[in-house]
Amino acid sequence: MKRYFFITTLLTASFFATQAQAQAKHEDTEFYTPVPVVVTPGATNTAAPSDAIILFDGKNLDQWVSVNDKGAAKWIVKDGVVTVDKKTGNIETKKAFNNYQLHLEWLIPSNITGTGQNRGNSGLFMASIGAGDAGYELQIMDSYNNKTYTNGQAASVYKQTTPLVNANKKPGEWQTYDVIWTAPVFNQDGTLKSPAKVTVLFNGVLVQNNFELTGPTQYIGKPSYSKAHDASPIKLQSHGDPSEPISFRNIWVREL
Repeated sequence: MKRYFFITTLLTASFFATQAQAQAKHEDTEFYTPVPVVVTPGATNTAAPSDAIILFDGKNLDQWVSVNDKGAAKWIVKDGVVTVDKKTGNIETKKAFNNYQLHLEWLIPSNITGTGQNRGNSGLFMASIGAGDAGYELQIMDSYNNKTYTNGQAASVYKQTTPLVNANKKPGEWQTYDVIWTAPVFNQDGTLKSPAKVTVLFNGVLVQNNFELTGPTQYIGKPSYSKAHDASPIKLQSHGDPSEPISFRNIWVREL
């Protein structure tokens, strides 16, 4: 009897669901608000869209400061590119960001020397949270034909995860990072509410797929969210290795 009742109930529910579906209209599942803001795409996939903040357009470093003293950034701007100056240290944006989409192009010089981590080493700190190399680092270096630890090669979240694939171009060719950064969120008592996440396209190839970071970058030891922070600048690293310095161009960001 119980089985008969169950089957009857199931058939009845199915009948009414079918009837409701038959009476439904396509308008029932259509909505017209909110209306998306109009954004004009760039002329190419690498050009800045209309709502982007231009961080470097090849002319000056007005959007950047020196991490060391918060004075003017002193890297070398010439012929539309900016090149790392090892003597002046890291630079970071004047503006702080939470979630964003970032486009950045970088060049390892064709006459690069050195091996391992001493081969065009730099870094994109997706959030700079202090002096020096404090923050969350996406590695930049020559990994075209250069062996090193894989969570330290180009497009790795440094010391946390390897890239899904090696999408490096040869030294002397411009390379691109397109980054979707989701900043960590902290509770009022300083504990972690939600971790940072990052998606990265390297030369158009997906290499980090919504990877969840376990904390800021640590050269020695494991990362952890030991200190709460708010919106943060974006930082570029002057690693100081003896090989030829790398260059950057066409840097823009969209706040999300």
